[in-house]
Amino acid sequence: MADMKLHVLSTGVMETDLTWLLLKGGRTIRDRHHKDDPVVWGKCPTHAVLIEHPEGRILWDTGVPRDWEQRWAPTGFHDFFPVSEPTDGPGYLDSSLAELELTPDDIDVLILSHLHFDHAANAKTFQNGRTRIIANSAEIEGARAITGYSAGAHIVSDYAGLDLEAVSGDTEIVPGVSVIETPGHTWGTMSLQVDLPQEGTKIFTSDAVYLADSYGPPAVGAAIVWDNLRWLESVEKLRRIADRTGAELVFGHDADQAEGLRYAPDGHYL
Repeated sequence: MADMKLHVLSTGVMETDLTWLLLKGGRTIRDRHHKDDPVVWGKCPTHAVLIEHPEGRILWDTGVPRDWEQRWAPTGFHDFFPVSEPTDGPGYLDSSLAELELTPDDIDVLILSHLHFDHAANAKTFQNGRTRIIANSAEIEGARAITGYSAGAHIVSDYAGLDLEAVSGDTEIVPGVSVIETPGHTWGTMSLQVDLPQEGTKIFTSDAVYLADSYGPPAVGAAIVWDNLRWLESVEKLRRIADRTGAELVFGHDADQAEGLRYAPDGHYL
């Protein structure tokens, strides 16, 4: 698809015991009060993807909220995934959009890879009457069945009341931009495939694959997985698509890979 531009947006960097993301990293998951005893924590960056397309602006995921400490406190995740306050660059989604002179009202389609607290936390800022908000049908069904404040990494207030448009299976959103159904991490986790005219296919895995080390081969599981078998099947599905298309995979929370990405506003992909 000609005339398509892709921006990677910084949406907050968490810190955590990487055992959450890679089971071979250790045996005990530690909170921030014990992060140096004995396994040192690592960075866990989040990102969003903005696609400027002839049919509109498409945003993939929304990162972590500015009020993470208060919002996550009832779940305990504020101690396990504290967010580093940005010292250089935009940091959160709203400031990353502002660097491109955009607001949520400028987004035509928001796609949520899934409804966890570090991906859908800012979704309600797009509740403006014009932005389509898309999620997987199984994810919507599972998340809406949660009672109380939260369950696992789903925080009900992040998405309650949103007019979510359901998709299922592998679905083309606009020419050159598709979602890939990759369940396992949650009921309806999706990955994003973008077929860029100059730089080829890129697949943003979200939490279908946390890290390059998760991808392998062999694939290595993580602590936060709804269904291990379906997770593994999704990883191998992505591997087949990548082999067929020559796609570059961008993993959900890989700090090493993040250092090499072209972040907005300084860089983009064509």
